[in-house]
Amino acid sequence: MQEAPLVEHLEELRARIIRALLAWFVGMGVAWYFRVDLLKILKRPLDVATQVRGIEANLYQQTITEGFIVSLKIAAFGGLVIALPFIVYQLWAFIAPGLYPHERRLAVPFILGAGFSFAVGVVFSYYVLLPFAVPFLLGFLSDQVIPLLTIDKYMSQILMYLTVVGLMFELPVLSFLFTKLGMLDWRFLARNRRIAIVVIVTLAAIITPTADPFNLALLSVPLLLLYEVSIWVSRAAGRGRTRADADAE
Repeated sequence: MQEAPLVEHLEELRARIIRALLAWFVGMGVAWYFRVDLLKILKRPLDVATQVRGIEANLYQQTITEGFIVSLKIAAFGGLVIALPFIVYQLWAFIAPGLYPHERRLAVPFILGAGFSFAVGVVFSYYVLLPFAVPFLLGFLSDQVIPLLTIDKYMSQILMYLTVVGLMFELPVLSFLFTKLGMLDWRFLARNRRIAIVVIVTLAAIITPTADPFNLALLSVPLLLLYEVSIWVSRAAGRGRTRADADAE
């Protein structure tokens, strides 16, 4: 490991943040070009509710700037998805100089795993959770009222949901990384399983757009399984780290 003065660390951090932001802005530019197609994709859960469930609902623009603001939000989310591997690489490049050589070899699996896990979380929430949650919510009083949904609020809720679920799917990857770096032990995760259950169910209740037990379980059960997977991943990574340390000695 190499030591560097605090000023050099701060300058390096500043450079990495700037590069990550530039990558995000480039990704936003690409997503902006396809914003209409992305809007159609994000509108699909509402289309399912109107076509399959027979619920009358549509999106409306309430202000003259709303369309532009929504386009920016869609581009920001799309840019994050596009630039995520590079952003993760910048994070890794910042901490790598302070690691041992055998720890630096984790760069490729960490970057690929982080990008893949986030994508899986987004796909899971888009194809599994939202097609159930949106029709369920719109179904309340559907025979008495017609939903008038503003495009800004609808897209904000959908994008927030996709982002949060995608980030929560990073748990096994972080478990692997922290265990390999000696910052986490699988026994800690196992001992605190009950606390994790309470935290996961609480978080699922907060971000789940419905309050019914079915949709709550639809999100919390996969997250609980991810926690169990994280324990298994941490245990396997711990064994590999022990062997690597023995070889280094």
